[in-house]
Amino acid sequence: MTYPACTKPTLHFIGVTTASSSIMTVFPAWAEHLGLTDAQISGIDFPLHADPAAYRRAVEYIRDDPHSMGALVTTHKIDLFDACRDLFDVIDPFAQLMGEVSCISKRDGKLICHAKDPISSGLAIDGFLGDDYWSRSGGEVFSIGAGGSTIALTWHLMRRERGGNVPARIVVSDRTQSRLDEIAHVHAQIDSGVPVDYVLAADATTNDAALAALKPGSLVINATGLGKDAPGSPLTDAAAFPQSAVVWDLNYRGELVFLDLARAQADTRHLRVVDGWTYFIHGWTQVIAEVFDIEIGTDADTIARLTDIAHAAKG
Repeated sequence: MTYPACTKPTLHFIGVTTASSSIMTVFPAWAEHLGLTDAQISGIDFPLHADPAAYRRAVEYIRDDPHSMGALVTTHKIDLFDACRDLFDVIDPFAQLMGEVSCISKRDGKLICHAKDPISSGLAIDGFLGDDYWSRSGGEVFSIGAGGSTIALTWHLMRRERGGNVPARIVVSDRTQSRLDEIAHVHAQIDSGVPVDYVLAADATTNDAALAALKPGSLVINATGLGKDAPGSPLTDAAAFPQSAVVWDLNYRGELVFLDLARAQADTRHLRVVDGWTYFIHGWTQVIAEVFDIEIGTDADTIARLTDIAHAAKG
């Protein structure tokens, strides 16, 4: 593929179905609010687990094009990092640990690889769970999908420096053993006393069984992309969420079958159901700040204002 030269400061969005994302209408409104004159956003779509050479061509294009300021990477975070590691002049500590790239920026002629998910997922989780949730609830975490998002959010939750405010247990499932091996390798490097179970889930019924074993008040996460990047859900229609669970889908658009199942059980099982919208806000603002080298606050008032702008822009 040949990429056109950009004529104005451009943030690229590397994903699967980027044209369907709310960011395509939200970014211009945010750019105006943030004073990013003439800045634009451009989508670059790849199929899941694309050819490594295709990832390299995209990163080389961003590196070499003067008006390409950087990129946000979703879905392809691990695959793109594996394919392009040698193209980056600087790899930040989170990217080194997580083995992924969610943000590409350029400074002083250097191409920089960042992993922003530990920050953005942490801001989102702490925002909807509130203070001392784990020490109060005694709940566990079940994250379905062992990709970059789960690596980041489990890092945030399991560190010993959080004291007693950590989950009683973390369960991670995935359809691929290599992904489970990779996240286990990352977890082994984290100073943590939280036990972690790794579940090879060839089908959704295995996830149903892991779900059934969770304590009340647990956090259940769809980190698979199913419902957005691919159809379906990682759970069957027969799955039952734990009582008083918090159910979080990292997606905010698409079929959202996982969220539909949770919402159907919300009243009887006293669930709190959270979509990926707040994660979207934090994820994008962290990258925009890095790529355009500006300050964007993470305080409640700033995030509320940016959220209002986003809602108005997407209609």
